[in-house]
Amino acid sequence: MKLRAAFVISLVALLVGVASVRDAAADQITVFCSNGLQAVLEDLRPKFERATKHTVVVTYGLAAVLRQRLDGGEAFDVAFLTPAAIDELIAHGKIAAATRATIARSGLALAVKAGAPKGDISTADAFKRALLNAKSIAYVKEGASGVAFAALIQRLGIADDLKARSRLTATGEEVSAAVVKGDVQFGVLPVSEILPVKGAELLGPFPSDLQSYIVMVGGVSAASSHAGAGRELITYLTAPAALPVIKAKGMEK
Repeated sequence: MKLRAAFVISLVALLVGVASVRDAAADQITVFCSNGLQAVLEDLRPKFERATKHTVVVTYGLAAVLRQRLDGGEAFDVAFLTPAAIDELIAHGKIAAATRATIARSGLALAVKAGAPKGDISTADAFKRALLNAKSIAYVKEGASGVAFAALIQRLGIADDLKARSRLTATGEEVSAAVVKGDVQFGVLPVSEILPVKGAELLGPFPSDLQSYIVMVGGVSAASSHAGAGRELITYLTAPAALPVIKAKGMEK
């Protein structure tokens, strides 16, 4: 009996030791992520955590705003931002250049209130006509989608016509809220930021000859003490197994 008890005690100690080693190997990863990738990361994050035992703490926001925070010295392990933002952080020594990886991209689209009439925007002419006939349009002033849209309507020669009917917001959430409340007719956002919004629907993507893509790129902090876990997260998001989720959330490789 004493031998058996000793064996059981030893076995329990061994299992506790294994668990401790496993937990010690697990890291908490601090992530700064652009809103464009939020739907994908929110789906894949818990699956990654279960598979690796790491935990992921995420801050979402506009890529430009997050880039400023990181460039200002905020601690992080991984960032998912636009290419320009990541490249600037690499140039400033904040992100290890060798870890830079393209995750996915999402095309720009128009959002409307759920149940609202849906017009045709499938061609450049139809798209331009829909904008000129719109009662109101919302887009993010400093967001990548808003900057691209502002450049597009300038190129189409209709920026002045839309000025009085345009609402420039600080965030994509404000665009979505204005659409859902019926305060604006159209909201301009990446497809990946429209699909998750309850009360809003996708009118359609921009026509192919007018389309702009918001690309999401990842990179690991050059100062991260959890660089290995950070690279694991990027590898997980770029693996073929992640592609169905990426497509379901309105993005593509």
